Amino acid sequence: MDDISEPGDPFGTARLREATLRSWRDSPTRLTEDTNVERDLRVGAYRDRLFVELAQNAADAAMAGGKPGRVRVSLVDSELRFANTGAPLDARGVASLASLRASGKTGETVGRFGVGFAAVRTVSDEPRVVSVTGGVVFSAERTRQAAGIEGDVPVLRLPWPVPADVPPGFDTEVRLPLRDGVDGRALLDDLARDVADLLLALPWLEEFDVDGRVWTREADGDFVGIRGPERETRWLTHRGDVVWAVPVGADGAPRPLAEDVLHAPTPTDDGLSLPARLLASVPVEPSRRRALPGPELAQALKAAAKEYVGLVRLLPSEQRFALVPAPGFPKSTVDNMLREEVLAALSVAPWLSTEDGKEVSGRQARVLDVDVPGLSALLVDLVPGLLDGPAQVLKAVAVQVIGIEEVLDTLTGVTRDPGWWRELYAALAIAVESHVLAAERLDGLPVPLSDGRTLPGARGCLLVEGSAELLDLLSDVDIPGLRLVHPAASHPLLERLGAKHADARELLNADQLQDAVERSVEDVRSGLDGTTLAGAVLRLIADCGDDAPRWVGALALPGTDTWRRADELVLPASPLLDIFDEEVFEEDGAMDVLDEDFAGDWPQSTLEAAGVLDSFAVVVDDEPHEPDHDLPDEEAWWDSLPEPPSTLVALRDLDLVADDAWPAALRLLAARPETWHALRVPHGHAAWWIAQYAVLEGAAPNEWRLPDADLAGLFDEVPEVGLSEDLLRIAGVRTDLTLSTVDEAADLLDRLADPGRAVSPGLATRAYAAVVESGVEPGVPRAVRAADGSVVDDALVLDVPWVAGALEPDRYVVAPEDPERLADLLDLALASGAPAEVTSEGEYAPWAELPALKLVADQLGIRLPDGGVLVHDPLTVRIQGAEHDVQWWSDDRLHAADTSEGLARAFAWAAGRWPDRHLITALLDDPSPRTLLA
Repeated sequence: MDDISEPGDPFGTARLREATLRSWRDSPTRLTEDTNVERDLRVGAYRDRLFVELAQNAADAAMAGGKPGRVRVSLVDSELRFANTGAPLDARGVASLASLRASGKTGETVGRFGVGFAAVRTVSDEPRVVSVTGGVVFSAERTRQAAGIEGDVPVLRLPWPVPADVPPGFDTEVRLPLRDGVDGRALLDDLARDVADLLLALPWLEEFDVDGRVWTREADGDFVGIRGPERETRWLTHRGDVVWAVPVGADGAPRPLAEDVLHAPTPTDDGLSLPARLLASVPVEPSRRRALPGPELAQALKAAAKEYVGLVRLLPSEQRFALVPAPGFPKSTVDNMLREEVLAALSVAPWLSTEDGKEVSGRQARVLDVDVPGLSALLVDLVPGLLDGPAQVLKAVAVQVIGIEEVLDTLTGVTRDPGWWRELYAALAIAVESHVLAAERLDGLPVPLSDGRTLPGARGCLLVEGSAELLDLLSDVDIPGLRLVHPAASHPLLERLGAKHADARELLNADQLQDAVERSVEDVRSGLDGTTLAGAVLRLIADCGDDAPRWVGALALPGTDTWRRADELVLPASPLLDIFDEEVFEEDGAMDVLDEDFAGDWPQSTLEAAGVLDSFAVVVDDEPHEPDHDLPDEEAWWDSLPEPPSTLVALRDLDLVADDAWPAALRLLAARPETWHALRVPHGHAAWWIAQYAVLEGAAPNEWRLPDADLAGLFDEVPEVGLSEDLLRIAGVRTDLTLSTVDEAADLLDRLADPGRAVSPGLATRAYAAVVESGVEPGVPRAVRAADGSVVDDALVLDVPWVAGALEPDRYVVAPEDPERLADLLDLALASGAPAEVTSEGEYAPWAELPALKLVADQLGIRLPDGGVLVHDPLTVRIQGAEHDVQWWSDDRLHAADTSEGLARAFAWAAGRWPDRHLITALLDDPSPRTLLA
């Protein structure tokens, strides 16, 4: 029995102590059990729940008092004090405090008072609770004295009364003298970090003061604001049988939790990964640290999950996705169960707002597999149940995910205003540019065309840029394969998907338009109307500055009688009408005249760019590879070139000029820069062809010579035809013996063989040299021009100089270079091959033993050659059946007549100084310096 007299005992603590001490005496093991239980609670279940348990008691007191409560926590010297308002301490509460196994908790209270009070033992051995109704104290030392034992004892089993001195404004205060080693300031700082969560979990508390730092709780409808000394937090809450809460920003937008714990309603150790906090009265273990497994917990979590939908529906529709649990490993068994129930509830309960304004469950909704802002709104009437949201998130709540390919299938065949399609492309473009959507997945995207059709796929489509008139013209033309995007639907996305920009220049390069143009004449002749195509193409040419590809020349345009290719038509006022042969314009002729009324509707420059002729057409090819430009005799010209041209610039239709109109034709060519340039191209086709096939006074230009050309006898002077000398020269009238073709070479050989022509020996030699240099094979002439200028049937081609001394000039032909080639062309023998024999006797003399020659060699600085010469007096040679006295000869040996001329020629040949033979001759006759200087 306790023999200490107490001053007053309003709560009957003496009776409680006596009962407990009696139980210990009657059952010694009970003392040990109580000691162990309290130790377990102190170091285990309640080791870090001091303020949680005290706050729960304060909330229960406030609820019992019917008024939101206030709490103040302070540190006085080494004593931690926890004061609160609300229902004061009573006898039942004291009995609960003194029981380690029972709680006085009733109704909706969470901890008023009970086992949780054991948390005070983690910091104090002398806890006191004072209230306006009285106070009690628990003491380890007094318990040991009362029990008569030493060592560890259960402190919270024996209460003693103490005077009640509650601070003003409060109803109860727990006072905890701190055990040595317990840092009171650290405890206050820990509490400061958790106060906001405690105020959210305990709605009956409205203010929490921690050593002067104040937190307040304020409810505003579904929002709860917790204002602290440094920041304010707001929570959106849904209250039913449980409370769901999610943090929100100042704008009300949710800030989902990354991780949390189950609150029952104060924190447990069961981790949760849901975006919102659950505060629920679920079954918990006596320690309140974990939920108690079993059917009751499962049922409670299922009910809580159904109410989760209520929290979600409090948010605007576009913010609700944030509360869908993210995939991941569960934080606990409770988390796993709760996540599954929440996802199941979101799958069957309506909470998703579709684009058409309906609210559906997850299973009733559909979402695109790519996040494309604005796309769902455009598809609202095409895809029922469609909503705009994150597909990966919504898959977890059974939302049907639709691939963009399925959307494209839905769009195929759909008719919409072009502006709608542009909005669709704008939405998709953002997704493509941000790499949310691969461009390849849009290959089948429908595209509205200017002709009213909507066809799948942007590849091959043309984005039209140009005048409305141009678009109207193109829209009226039936051009298979030409897909012109409606301008109101045009968007850069289409270009990324394969469409091409199509201003006038790009359209003119479209393969489909080229195909239509190239078959246009055939189409018109089969009965189709060519007017719209002609107008569209001419408008394109006009819009791109009259610059058009070559193939537009195939465009069908109206002529005088029928439709013809543009490049087969001549303008009504063209000078070509007086230059081309009349047969050209006859029915089925090569040319026709453009309809005069049609010509008046278009600028002349546009018609010329389309190929209609006002002058000769210029053909240009920057990369010619073969003769395929439809030029007359093009292959022959190509073969005449030393190498293929790097750029071809030529004139078309030269072969249509009338024979008597060539002077006028040449003047027309010279009058226009583009044709004048084509005529002057080095080795160009135009000059080459005109030189041979044009007609000036009945002959080709290359059959005439200019007045000052040194070709008299071979060619006649060009008659007066009203052309300048410069133009005559460019047209091919000769100034030299340049040969370009086989025909020219054959003509020159024929002129040399004409005995009626007086040709000088030098000109004849130069003519044969020109034939050899031309490299062509003109054929064997009927006769040849000998060295004396006479025409003979047979002669030798002089290939060695000594034979000339044995033959008359009318017996050989001079070839300055490549005599073998000339002999082959003329079918003549070489002079060196003619049978010949030296018939006179000679005496051998080494060059070193001929003093006069030694002197000449010294004067000229010539090294004496090896060997010597056979000196004859006279030197006689038999050739072609007759003997001739000659000055020198060469067979197996070198021969010379005993004369200055003979010795000089033989010596010059032997010394390799043949051009100096005449100087050597003069020095042999007169070896004085005067001769050398002269």
